[in-house]
Formats: sequence, C-alpha cells, structure tokens
Amino acid sequence: MPFGYNGIRLVVDLAEMEIRSEEPDEVWYRKHLGGMGSVAYHLLNTVEAHADPLGPDNVLVMSTGVITGAPFSGSGRNAVGGKSPLTGGFGEADAGGFWNAELKHAGFDEIIFKGKASEPVWLWINEGEAELRDGSSLWGLEVGECQDRMRETTGEPQAKTALIGPAGERMVRIACVINDLTHVAGRSGMGAVMGSKNLKGVAVRGRNPPELADPDRVKELAQSLVKRVETEARGLHEYGTGAAMDAYAKTGNLPTRNFRDGDWPHAKEIDAIAIKEKHRVGMGTCYSCAVRCKKEVELVEPYRVERRYGGPEYETLGAFGSDCGVSDLPAICKANELCQRYGIDTIGAGTTIAFAMECYEEGIIDDETTGGVKLNFGDAEAMLKTVELIGKREGIGDILAEGSRRASGVFGEESRRYLVEVKGQEAPMHEPRLKRGLGLGYAVSPTGADHCHNLHDTVMNARSYDSLRPLGIYTRRCPYTA
Repeated sequence: MPFGYNGIRLVVDLAEMEIRSEEPDEVWYRKHLGGMGSVAYHLLNTVEAHADPLGPDNVLVMSTGVITGAPFSGSGRNAVGGKSPLTGGFGEADAGGFWNAELKHAGFDEIIFKGKASEPVWLWINEGEAELRDGSSLWGLEVGECQDRMRETTGEPQAKTALIGPAGERMVRIACVINDLTHVAGRSGMGAVMGSKNLKGVAVRGRNPPELADPDRVKELAQSLVKRVETEARGLHEYGTGAAMDAYAKTGNLPTRNFRDGDWPHAKEIDAIAIKEKHRVGMGTCYSCAVRCKKEVELVEPYRVERRYGGPEYETLGAFGSDCGVSDLPAICKANELCQRYGIDTIGAGTTIAFAMECYEEGIIDDETTGGVKLNFGDAEAMLKTVELIGKREGIGDILAEGSRRASGVFGEESRRYLVEVKGQEAPMHEPRLKRGLGLGYAVSPTGADHCHNLHDTVMNARSYDSLRPLGIYTRRCPYTA
C-alpha cells in the first residue's frame, strides 16, 4: 500500500498472547482512512452491541491517519477508540505527540487489541517486529516512571510510549491514554479500557517513514505552514491554548462553578499569559509541528511540579480553575501534573469535581460522603486532594472515578439537576448557552459532549462556510428557518 500508509495493521490477541499482521487492501484505506474511521469500522464489525466496555469482548484500537508521520505541521495525531465505559457507546479520543509517527515509521498503521491478558503485559514494537512482554514490574507505576522503565529495559532512550497510569489500571472511567507523558487521548475513558485488558502500554521505535507520493510538494507544504504560523497561529505559538480566558468570561463562554455562573473576575489570574509570566519554562511540540503550542511548567513551591509532564491546556485551566472556582494557578498546574501522573482526563475530572462541589454546597452530600474533604468552590486544596483520591479510587474518589452521571446515582435523584454531561460524558470548557451549534453537536455526537467532534459557533465566518462547500453546504443561512 504505497503513499501515506504501510499497508499493515497489528492484531494483538491478549488472551492467547498472540500477534498477527493483516494487510488491508487499498479500497479499505480509501473508505475508512484510519483514525476515527478505523475505530468505527472495528467496533461495528467486531464488538457485540451488549458487550461490557470493561470486559474482554471490547476492543482497543490505536490508529494513525493518512498524513500521520509526514514531515509537516499537524501530522502528529492518532486515534484511540473502543466501546466507552462512560457512555456505553462509541468511544474515541485523539492525541498528538511523537508516538503516532513512530508507529508509522516502525512499519504499522494501527494496532487492534482483543481479549484480556491473564497478567499485566506491554507491547514492544521495534523496526517492524512486535512482542508482548511481562508487565508485572510496571503495574502500579506512574506514567513517567513507566516510560523510564520501558526505555531502560529496551535500551532505546528515544522509544516513544503510549501508556496508562494507576487510574487506568484501576479502571477509573475517566482514565486516559497518554503519549510521551504530555499528549493525551483524554475523552471516552479509553485508559480504563486499556487497564481492563491488563495492558500497561505500547513502546515503539521506528526509523522508516512510508513513501511520499510527491516529496517536493510535501516540502513546499511544510515550508508554507511554517510561514503561516506567524500570521495564523501566533497566539498559540507564543502562549499555547488559553490566552483569551478573560474574553471568554466577558462573553459568557467560560464555564464557572459547575457551569452555574456566567462571569468570573479571576480569569486573567489563571490564563496562558499568566502561566508564561509566572511558571512556564519552555514550549513543547508534536511531531514535525512548527506551532509549538505545548506549555512546559516547573514549580518547586508551594507544590512540586515536574517539567516533563508539560503544563495545563485551556480545557484544564477551565476545568480545575473557573469551573471549580479555583484561582490558585500553582494548584491548577499541580492538578494537571497529577492527572498526567495517574493518567486521568482533566476535563472529566474537573467537571466531575465541580459537580460534587455544587452538590456539597447545596447540602446533597456532606462530610460523611466526602470523607471529611470540604468540597467548596474555590478550595484549591480540596480540589487537589480529590484528584488524588480519584486516581487511587479511595474515599469520595472511588465514587467520582465512575464519572459524574454514575456518581449522581450514588448521591441521589436531587443531584441530577446539577449534572453537566451528555450521554454520560462530562462537558468540556465551552458554554453551549453561547455556542448553541456546539450544544446541538453534543446532543447528536455518538461520543456525547466532546468539543473536538463539533463545530464552534464563534469561529464560523464566511471563510468557514466556503470551506464546507465540498460537503454540500452551499448557504450560510439555515434552510429550515423562515
């Protein structure tokens, strides 16, 4: 299969500890393209409708796309999917980083994991060869420690990793899969699916990218994208995501105190500009990307925060900041690091904690339920303690580890009015009461509330509509309105 793909997928049967390769034909690639399309294909064709998302009959799909691993900005992405333990339906998240390109360069386009290993394992892929290895010594390790151990074991200090932390091992339903310590496939609970299969992670080393159809044109495109950073992505390059939180607050687009409030005076205290001025020590990037929008923060006091775990993106700043009513920027940086260490989706964790805070302040739950944690809006220490409890599945964290909808089932019927989720997945940091098209997207998306799967009303303009013409959308006016 020339140009963009290797034409080979790995199928890993964890129950039988067997690995085989398959070679889809060109028609399959043209029809499904990899990524989310491949996830949908495998779920529809291999998973029964009533299969337990955390049972052996579910699959875990890690799939690259047609441009993954090509040498230009925006090509460092991969999808992770399976039946979601949060929603019970289609689950998919995508991540950036370098792991995805490394997989393509190692000779494979995607990996399908089936069944469940009897003991913890991990997959090592090196230059077209793959083997399952004993993961008992890795089980229980935080994400960074696990990557260190894998690299030491393989003797490959440049091996790229896709891992779960202790949260995924404990099947926390808001657990995620983390590429290269900082790039997160966060939504849908795929870390819990990975943990349910006793699969700790995948380490990859590859040095042979697929053949390009037109190398000169690709080089031209890469140079063009580098030049456009200055004109079209300068803010992202300089600050990363989250530089406009003050404007979000003024327009009613900054979720505050469990989406209860429409304004928050502390937005500028926790935005990306404040991070750059106070705590940022560098900027990271994804494979071959000139934008370099990934914050790297480092703190010694009042909390120790390691640089290698990156820094909070906008969704994290909103989820642990305004949505929890917390204006303590070091605490938000620490919450992000804890989620990276444990392998927890920051959106799911922040929104679930904000839900619990409102239930606590409304008297629906009390100190007995929380184990003495004072879950008041604005309490940074309570927020941090709860993140850790979720990762460990201890105390109130064991309830919240199930996600907000299931936690509501424990808290009681009265708590349901304070839920902010769609189909069981917590809402990201965008206000559907302003972005009504986004709200509609949440309602009809198979994954529920996911800002990456929907349009954002505030960025739609004439140019945006013109770009939709190939999809058959020819008018900027809804044909169903008078």
